[in-house]
Amino acid sequence: MEKDIGKINKGEYQGTVTDIVIGVREYNGRVGVDIREFVSGERYTGPTKKGLRIPSENFQDFKKMINSITEEDLKPSESGEAPAKKPKEKTKPKDQEELPDY
Repeated sequence: MEKDIGKINKGEYQGTVTDIVIGVREYNGRVGVDIREFVSGERYTGPTKKGLRIPSENFQDFKKMINSITEEDLKPSESGEAPAKKPKEKTKPKDQEELPDY
């Protein structure tokens, strides 16, 4: 089974056009969702190794994850950088409590 769902133009570099193509494909007898870069150029036109395949049995989990992304998640932060992670405070086990200096 092969069914193209859609494609997004990724861009052009040195005369080669790259698209991200999403489709439902069968590979080695198993059906899955394929998200892959396709190139069109003088030397080669077709799929590349750059991509991923979601097996059909994992598709519902993948769909939930994608649908959990909101428009707010995709907005850049005000500073244009990823938010800094807070360092974890180190805690010692009770049997290794610090003793005061005398």
